[in-house]
Formats: sequence, C-alpha cells, structure tokens
Amino acid sequence: QLVESGGGLVQPGGSLKLSCAHSGFTSENPAIGWFRQAPGKEREGVACISGSDTFKDYVDSVEGRFTISRDNAKNTVDLQMNSLKPEYTAVYYCGAVRRRFYCSTMYVNLYVYWGQGTQVTVSS
Repeated sequence: QLVESGGGLVQPGGSLKLSCAHSGFTSENPAIGWFRQAPGKEREGVACISGSDTFKDYVDSVEGRFTISRDNAKNTVDLQMNSLKPEYTAVYYCGAVRRRFYCSTMYVNLYVYWGQGTQVTVSS
C-alpha cells in the first residue's frame, strides 16, 4: 500500500515536501518513483530512488530543484520540491516496484503499485 501526503497550494518560487508512505514490502524496500499528471496530459516521471538507496534519477526539468530521499526506518520516501513553477501544478503520485538497485523516471509501467495521489497547485 502506498499513501502520498504533503500536497497543497503554494506560490511560485515556494517549496513543498511530499511524502510517500509504503507498507507491505516485507522482504526488501521497494524502488519508488514520483510521477505527476496534469489535466489532459499523460503521467510523467519526476524522480525515483532505488530500494537500496544507491541509485537516484531526476528528469531534466526538476534537476537541482527537487530532492528525493528515503527513510527506511519509517518506510517513507520524500520529495522535497523547491523553486516551484506554475507548470508543476499536477496530481503527484508515487509508484513502487521491487527493485533493489534500479528505478526509472521514464517507464511508468515498471511500477506495480500506486498511491491515490496528492494535488500540488503552484499559483499566485
């Protein structure tokens, strides 16, 4: 099970931290990918982190603005988002798959489990 939290309304240039709480992965920590979907658009990757925390990836548009991290003791993966732009407005989803050393921001279908999403609105 995946549960996202932390979305909301923020002004351009502001910051938000999203959190993805995962449960039910008893044998190993899952790779987690953060994706977003704006109205009328396809779901697109934002950032991801492998189960072992040894590999991370970001799409070019958020490189240097977003930071993904995980706390395996709490079973959470956070996405710190800084310098937000209006075009980042979307529903943000986290997806999970059992991958120890790999994750992907390109292949949505890699991820087997999904949360319900959390709305992020960047507007003045």
